[in-house]
Amino acid sequence: MRPSTTEFAAGFRIPLIAAPMTGVSGPELAAAAAAGGVGGSFPVHNASTSAELDEWLKRLVDGPGPILPNLVVHRSNARLSADLAVVTAHPVPAVITSVGSPAHVVGPLHDAGILVFSDVASLRHAERAIAAGVDGLVLLTAGAGGQTGWANPFVFIRAVRRFWDGPLVLAGGITDGTAMAAALLAGCDFVYMGTPFIATEESRADPSYKRAIVASSMDDIELTSALTGLPTSMIRAGVGGGNGDSARAAGDFDAGGLGGGDQQQLSVEAQMFSAGHGVSGVDEVVTVAALVDRVEREFRAAGDRRLAGHP
Repeated sequence: MRPSTTEFAAGFRIPLIAAPMTGVSGPELAAAAAAGGVGGSFPVHNASTSAELDEWLKRLVDGPGPILPNLVVHRSNARLSADLAVVTAHPVPAVITSVGSPAHVVGPLHDAGILVFSDVASLRHAERAIAAGVDGLVLLTAGAGGQTGWANPFVFIRAVRRFWDGPLVLAGGITDGTAMAAALLAGCDFVYMGTPFIATEESRADPSYKRAIVASSMDDIELTSALTGLPTSMIRAGVGGGNGDSARAAGDFDAGGLGGGDQQQLSVEAQMFSAGHGVSGVDEVVTVAALVDRVEREFRAAGDRRLAGHP
């Protein structure tokens, strides 16, 4: 039997999920996030094979905290069936689906006792995911890194809340605990945080990628469709030493192949990197534990200010 959403939420110290990022989120980052009491997520295609994915999950599910694998459900994902079989063999509490309809994976995941959260970028996406039987929605909004959403986060939250009372996760521009508190006040239950986790010691990002994150501000983020065919948030050429040559963006889905390492290497060679508006909240490379501790302090302080009647 899959956990109730209340049981799922009880596994979190604060309502934060380290967002799954291609070429960046590996078992080290996921384990550190889960050990810190937040959701540890990673795209399953970051493992080079389904057999390696099995080894990752064997190690991760024995640790503390929630592990939330991310499955790309696009029809061009040749590994989907094999990876789905691996994931359903392990006692993870939830899976996050992205890049397509989750309809064909909801049944097998539910049969395995696993909750299904689905990425959505529009009201139509949300309605279709709900019709497919998902347990929660991840709202992709403006400011998210990689292949981003376009909607204003507060409008999107309130519009979805008109027809959905299940769990909502906000993705896009969450840099600190104050923003997390604002998202919860607006109607979300959890938030994604991606870009700040790129600049952590446990991240698999190349050192030049981490330096570019630290050196950037939100004014350095460009939205382009030239690299993947879909709107993608990228650090402007030249920031942090980049030279601006064309490359696939680390953190993006490539329908021609899901090799996260190959994607990141192309980005490293060209010094072009995917990131969201959250770069404005990153000043240094830190450990995952230090990042989570900071976000919790800010989150608690935001709640205290609200109770005291202050902004």
